[in-house]
Amino acid sequence: MFTDSVELSVSSGKGGQGCVAFRREKFVLNGGPNGGDGGKGGDIWFKCDNNTHTLSHFQRKMHIKADVGAPGLGSRMTGKSGAKTVIIVPPGTQIVDADTGDILFDMLIDGEEKLFIEGGKGGLGNFHFKSSTNQRPTYAQPGEKGITREIKLELKLIADIGLVGFPNVGKSTLISTVSNARPEIANYEFTTLTPKLGQVNIGDFESFVMADIPGIIGGAHEGKGLGIEFLKHIERTKTLLYMIDLASYRDLKEQIEVLKNEISSFSEVLGASKYAIALTRSDVVPVDELEALISGFIEMLGLQANKTSEYAFDSELPYFIQESVDETLGYDKSLPYLIAPISSATSKNIEPLKYALFNLVQSDRK
Repeated sequence: MFTDSVELSVSSGKGGQGCVAFRREKFVLNGGPNGGDGGKGGDIWFKCDNNTHTLSHFQRKMHIKADVGAPGLGSRMTGKSGAKTVIIVPPGTQIVDADTGDILFDMLIDGEEKLFIEGGKGGLGNFHFKSSTNQRPTYAQPGEKGITREIKLELKLIADIGLVGFPNVGKSTLISTVSNARPEIANYEFTTLTPKLGQVNIGDFESFVMADIPGIIGGAHEGKGLGIEFLKHIERTKTLLYMIDLASYRDLKEQIEVLKNEISSFSEVLGASKYAIALTRSDVVPVDELEALISGFIEMLGLQANKTSEYAFDSELPYFIQESVDETLGYDKSLPYLIAPISSATSKNIEPLKYALFNLVQSDRK
């Protein structure tokens, strides 16, 4: 089960009680107090781990507590400190204060550890309270109480490319074709019920991560469909791939306008990110209709078809591609980097699309 948001109570450990003890040895008169200190309570830590991909393991753990410190012992021996508790979370997890909504930590890097709450200090033993006027103290401190915090864990997946489209537009088919992801694929809407990540390999040493989220419909930012629940998973992506269905009953113009409006309404930052457009299911449209359909779409966006490209897209069909993703050379983020027809079923233009998207990703990594 995929879980991307949980509420937890977390408590650090209580410090151990100080010890009341007196030295009692043969041939030692009036040995005096020698009670040791209590041990420190356990701390609460967060750790980011690439081997964890969901928050579902927290579903039955609503209150996480660290160990308490052991009480002090005689002969001025300090009690054992409570073991720290390490909470393992997947990359992209935000730790949010449940009361204020403030983001406390944003766990992004594998192996990263953050101290969240320190355990309570151990109480002092009676050895610390001897004085000239009180040479037999019978008092020791109790350990400090641990701290309890109410928090929310929110998972926002980390990806380079986010797929955006209406239900059943071919997002799952594309990500299964170009990456190692194996989502469910079927001929009905909302096949994808949870976000999916896939690694797209470019040669032997380069790759990027693609994220597939459930289909978006009009009004998704207001809670319609499944979109609003999972749009947050592409908030971290700097590049979007809008997938427009050439064989849909929806007009191409309607599809791109609705999708861009939903993304911008959800997040202005996400709406202003770099993007490309893939025109899917080009294999099911008759060839004589396909060229006119794509040309009309490109012209509707105020662009001109441009077949000059290093990526070797199918030259028989019109497509648009900007010459450079280097903004110093005139790349315009308000326009799509490319508009190209593809077919995951026949692999038409899939390889050129992979390399073009990698070029976009590389521009963000510089």
